[in-house]
Amino acid sequence: MPNSFYARAGKRILDTFISLSLLLAAGPLFLIIALAIKLDSRGPVFYRQERIGQKGRPFSLLKFRSMIVDAEHQGAGILVLAGDDRITRVGRILRKFSLDELPQIINVLGGGMSIIGPRPGLKYQTDKYNELQSRRLFVKPGITGWAQVNGRNSIPWDRRIELDIEYVDRISLGLDFKILCRTPFVVLGGEGQIAKADFWKERSGTESKAEDTAENDDGEGGDRRSTLEW
Repeated sequence: MPNSFYARAGKRILDTFISLSLLLAAGPLFLIIALAIKLDSRGPVFYRQERIGQKGRPFSLLKFRSMIVDAEHQGAGILVLAGDDRITRVGRILRKFSLDELPQIINVLGGGMSIIGPRPGLKYQTDKYNELQSRRLFVKPGITGWAQVNGRNSIPWDRRIELDIEYVDRISLGLDFKILCRTPFVVLGGEGQIAKADFWKERSGTESKAEDTAENDDGEGGDRRSTLEW
């Protein structure tokens, strides 16, 4: 568990200052985006989704709605594919420049998130974390982070988690400043926005097959399943 003064107190001070400043500066942009969303498609301006935060506590993540209503129950579900037809016209612009993430400033101001940290996972994902992966939950989730400026969704999930754990172990003002400086280039470049697959569901399928094999392999499946752990 990070225990430096910066991790315990300094980071929250910085989060409050940055989130307040951004919220005041981005106020007019919030209104423009909200109007564009309402004119473009039926549904609410904001999209709320339960995510898992620090110490495994759930919270309601805020985003500007970039997809049709109930998109998670259609098509590829929670996975967003390249050229996904559930994304609205305004949503494509928002997602290209990560503007759909702006309302998370409110999450930061409320204390559920940080400006910088591992991206918050869904419960079905965090339920599958092993002991090492659970270290991601030692700190508050962030809007941007070490994994986001090193490939985002274009890199495999296991590598993303490695980067997140590396951040937890190295957390400092200097590292946060480095991430902040690199984030605009990643956002404007539109890099790594689309994941190639839902890793956690694929892993569940693989583990289910391993369990089925174990039942037919005279009890030797325990060792086989352990090879699936990262």
